[in-house]
Amino acid sequence: MKNIYLIALLGTIVFASTFAHAQDIITGVVKDETGMGLPGATIIEKGMSKNTVTDLDGKFSIAASKEFPFTLQINITGFQQQEIEIYELAAEPVEVVLKTANLLNEVVVIGYGEQKRKDITGSVSSVPIEIKSQPVVSVERLLQGSIAGATVTQTSGQPGGGVSVQIRGSNSITAGSDPLYVIDGFPINNEYGVSDAGVTAGSKINPLSFLNTADIESIDVLKDASATAIYGSRGANGVVIITTKGGSKNKSSITYESYFGRQEVIRTLPLMNAGEWWQLRKDAAVNSGKTPVLPGVIGFTLDTTGAGTDWQAAAFRKATQQSHSISILSGSDKTRLGISANYLKQNGVLQNTDFNRLSARFNIDHSYNDKLRFTSSITGSHTKANVAPASVVSALVLTPPSLPIYQEDGKFVRFSPFETVYANPINSLYNQLNQTITNRFLGNISAEYTIIEGLKAKVLVGADVVDNKQNRYLPISTYEGTALNGNALVGSIFTANWLNENTLSYDKELNDKNRINAVIGFTAQQSQSKGAIAEAAGFSSDAFGYNNLGTGITNRTPGSSSTDFALASYLGRINYVFDDRYLVTFTLRADGSSKFGAGNKWGYFPSAALGWNIANEPFFKNITKVSLLKLRLSAGSTGNQSIPPYQSLAQLTYYPYNFSSSTVSGYAPSTVSNKNLGWEKTFQVDAGLDIGLYKDRLNITADYYYKKTTDLLLTRTVPGTSGLSDFYSGQGSTIYQNVGAVSNKGFELAVNSQNLTGDLKWNSIFIFARNTNKILDLGEGVNQYIPSSSAPSIAKVGHPLGSFIVYKTDGVIQDGETALTPQANKGPGGQQFKDLDGDGKITQAGDREVIDNQIRFTAGLTNTFNYKGFDLAVFFQTSVGGKLYNVNRANLELGTGYTNASRALLNRYSPTNTDTDVKEAYQDPAITISDRFIEDATYYRLKNISFGYSLPKALLSQVRIQSLRIYVSAQNAITWTKYTGFDPEVSSNGQSLINKGVDDSVYPNNKSYQVGLSLTF
Repeated sequence: MKNIYLIALLGTIVFASTFAHAQDIITGVVKDETGMGLPGATIIEKGMSKNTVTDLDGKFSIAASKEFPFTLQINITGFQQQEIEIYELAAEPVEVVLKTANLLNEVVVIGYGEQKRKDITGSVSSVPIEIKSQPVVSVERLLQGSIAGATVTQTSGQPGGGVSVQIRGSNSITAGSDPLYVIDGFPINNEYGVSDAGVTAGSKINPLSFLNTADIESIDVLKDASATAIYGSRGANGVVIITTKGGSKNKSSITYESYFGRQEVIRTLPLMNAGEWWQLRKDAAVNSGKTPVLPGVIGFTLDTTGAGTDWQAAAFRKATQQSHSISILSGSDKTRLGISANYLKQNGVLQNTDFNRLSARFNIDHSYNDKLRFTSSITGSHTKANVAPASVVSALVLTPPSLPIYQEDGKFVRFSPFETVYANPINSLYNQLNQTITNRFLGNISAEYTIIEGLKAKVLVGADVVDNKQNRYLPISTYEGTALNGNALVGSIFTANWLNENTLSYDKELNDKNRINAVIGFTAQQSQSKGAIAEAAGFSSDAFGYNNLGTGITNRTPGSSSTDFALASYLGRINYVFDDRYLVTFTLRADGSSKFGAGNKWGYFPSAALGWNIANEPFFKNITKVSLLKLRLSAGSTGNQSIPPYQSLAQLTYYPYNFSSSTVSGYAPSTVSNKNLGWEKTFQVDAGLDIGLYKDRLNITADYYYKKTTDLLLTRTVPGTSGLSDFYSGQGSTIYQNVGAVSNKGFELAVNSQNLTGDLKWNSIFIFARNTNKILDLGEGVNQYIPSSSAPSIAKVGHPLGSFIVYKTDGVIQDGETALTPQANKGPGGQQFKDLDGDGKITQAGDREVIDNQIRFTAGLTNTFNYKGFDLAVFFQTSVGGKLYNVNRANLELGTGYTNASRALLNRYSPTNTDTDVKEAYQDPAITISDRFIEDATYYRLKNISFGYSLPKALLSQVRIQSLRIYVSAQNAITWTKYTGFDPEVSSNGQSLINKGVDDSVYPNNKSYQVGLSLTF
């Protein structure tokens, strides 16, 4: 019996030596390399859900595991994760020293893989976390001021509206110019036609607005040929790789993010009141030899002496916005899961405009066993936008202030006695229906199998499905709908895009000095779109709107369409690193596109890059302050196929023919075939320098590049005498040809600095970019291309895209001077112009001058401060040197009295006011496109400022909350500019590079203020 007791006692001692009691506690402290305690560090028992956080002094305590040994993982943002093994209880607290995170070991997503930043040979930039947290609707806005070389222009302030992005300048003239977007490995079709049925009249909704920016984990931008050539035919304009959030191993969280805000128009235009305008109208009539007459009206009174109607005040509002996102991230050793949902509602600063989004995301990463891994990413969204009618902004500033909004009976004024675009823009704004609804599904699933160590095969299949429906109704109660007795249109376009990728990758450290990363693959992608439009007019009532087209008595011809294209590709890339000093990258991609001629469908896009880590050389080892000094050199070719399908084929167009008083259908050729139509190609060289100083507290990246795009996909007009013309316009048809060349060269600089690292942390990010664009060639015998005689834009050899061709003004005609003007008023007070060719008269051919439109540089500066839970981020952004042609100003300075006018006309010429540059009032409604309306679009902007407070994690851990941050922020808070329009960050033709820089009735941008919170359990 004693032996039994002795065995039991020994067993107890052994058990106690290998297993801890439940009440045993592990204590410790987490410090940085300076010895300062780190508050808010997370301590997790590896493989378990047990966790805690450090207090304000960096101290922690956590219950010991039941079984020794066990592992603790220590994490905090900005430092490298560390794991420590706990073998037994110790009398002294555990001390953990965390090293500052090494940016060189940061993993960057590149095409078809990942790479450590220290091994990158190409030009790759990432959007910093400080910028990524901004509350914006679409992801492109996060590139502005944060990526050197990215020019981002808000083409409309319409909620959910368009954004134009150019990476390292504009390559194309009439083909697509925006970068390729790759979301979770899926290259998406971001062309506006994909999500626009062609029914709404007004701003187009941005195809990328379906994506919730709160779901984004990282944004990496590939800029040079070495980085983008892996995407071949679609890499010429740069590549933006977006990765959404997924779960982490052995870590779970539930995060709720929300903000509420208010928006208002950045500025309104200073216009005349009713009394001032009526005097202008009288003066214009008298100066034109006419007698001013007050038009008769019924049901309302015209104000000719007072303030009248402020149409801008009636149309613009202080609009609300809100966003709510919830995400669940979880993971075990084998499975990582990410689930999220978002609701966004943004009311526009114009009445009756808005954008609403419901979206959900599901990401899963599952390791079936040691060799087989499955991943899937699925995003679904439903968006709905009420769009401002086309030209309504122009109507708001041009409608005479003497006209009231309402009749005496309280109804909207429907008819105007004046010469205006809309008889009553407020009536149109409130009562026109202009709606677009889009459902989008983006999803992929992949299987990855490890054949041997380092060698993996991956198969990915995915789909991008876009279902867009648009509704438009012009009520009988509006001026626009009166003539047709109501007009209703409905349209839809359904686009299905499928993708299959098959890749074989090899990633292996061969020995201490040799490392290789390679990928080869085959991909196939096909897209098909089907659209339909139906229209009816002549309704007896507005009650049904667009919902009962059959009740319209006026027949309208319906329309339908179907287009598809396919792309097949072979790709390969090899990265080789020797001794962390010498880096080599070779890439080749072959693309075959159905859009091109039979003999030119395939394009081949190679690139090569070299890198030299000088700081790792033996002769550099004593220079301890320099942690990184890397030279990069790359060269390669990429392509562009962003044109509509079937452009290489002869096409037929429907024509109605009249036989014996009967209309019959017929078809005739409208274009000629072009079997030689092929790839637009861009060759680029890049020289880069990466510098890291003071243990990477200061990081500098500089790049110089030169790009030349040849064989431009350029539209050419076929003369009408060829018999190939558009029946409805009577103009010659257009065809695409490979002619012309464009160059871009520039310099980029990015500086990331950790200025202070103690209790008070201060980080700065500065980016600078300069690009020079030039048209080199427009084809044999062609020196310039003017898309429209009524627009100021021109493409001319030797000048940048977006330049203007205009007359040069020379003050006003003074008494006794010879009139040099194409305008009707040739007497004193008329507009005087410069006779450039000296022939004594002003002619279109001889007296117009080309004015370059070139942004000199763009820059951004972000400063972030953190102190004991408080954080402050201040982001300044600027664009210097660009120009805008202000169409609103050109209309407002006509001085005809037909429309409202700028207050600048209060200083107009008169016999008693001759010392002025403002011409006299005169009834000549034609605009003469001149340099007077080309303005400096330089601006400096406080783009974002936010201030927040994060509650101490030690306090929150007691109620099982991981983090809680509340904040206030402002977007576009302050703008400094000399531009007289609504906003200098604008282009009504952002998708047309020839016409960029034209501000024509654009929905104005807004400034906004938000209050929000982020809560993680």
